[in-house]
Amino acid sequence: MYYSDKWQVRLAQVAYRFNQQYENQSFDVPTEVQAMPIYREWVSGILAAKIVSSFWEIAQPQKNQHCLDIGCGVSFLIYPWRDWQAYFYGQEISNVARDALNSRGSQLNSKLFKGVELGPAHQLNYPLDKFDLAIATGFSCYFPLEYWSAVLAEVKRVLKPGGQFVFDILNPEQPLAEDWAVLETYLGAEVFLEAIAEWEKIIKAADGKVVARQSGELFDLYKVRF
Repeated sequence: MYYSDKWQVRLAQVAYRFNQQYENQSFDVPTEVQAMPIYREWVSGILAAKIVSSFWEIAQPQKNQHCLDIGCGVSFLIYPWRDWQAYFYGQEISNVARDALNSRGSQLNSKLFKGVELGPAHQLNYPLDKFDLAIATGFSCYFPLEYWSAVLAEVKRVLKPGGQFVFDILNPEQPLAEDWAVLETYLGAEVFLEAIAEWEKIIKAADGKVVARQSGELFDLYKVRF
């Protein structure tokens, strides 16, 4: 995978880290990291429940809305998108996740599932004013705030007037945050621990207004309107 801009190396690193996970490949993690409680929670699957952000708790998709899940991973195989009767599109940097979803999504509901494009969050493969709702959970922490300024501008472009953007932010004040950042670095993707106040500055700079917020064990979920 190649991107002709300054983010290409980081995008490739994050894609590789998640391709390993989706293909159930082993990770080479030092013994001292394996001894950390958070590593054992990761291996056992307990950690997954702590890091998931259930976007629909603050922005449930409505019937016939057009929704874009950015960095969707394999989420269409997990969350109950068919129950909402909304049209779902995805964009993802992991070719493994993209292929898995495109091969199975239409089998789950060929009318509502509109396919997953391969591409990064700052270059969305969709036209102006297409979506009622955009979602981006689980990956903001792998990129610096400068990158997210570009993402916010791109999301604003593809949202209809009055549309909503729901995304999550790693809260560095949470007790698990630093250990989780260490673990993720050894799994192949460096984590940025940015202050919530700095995040809120870039939301404001992008003409975004926070209309709802929900705190989790690691991530804070934000609903923003532009």
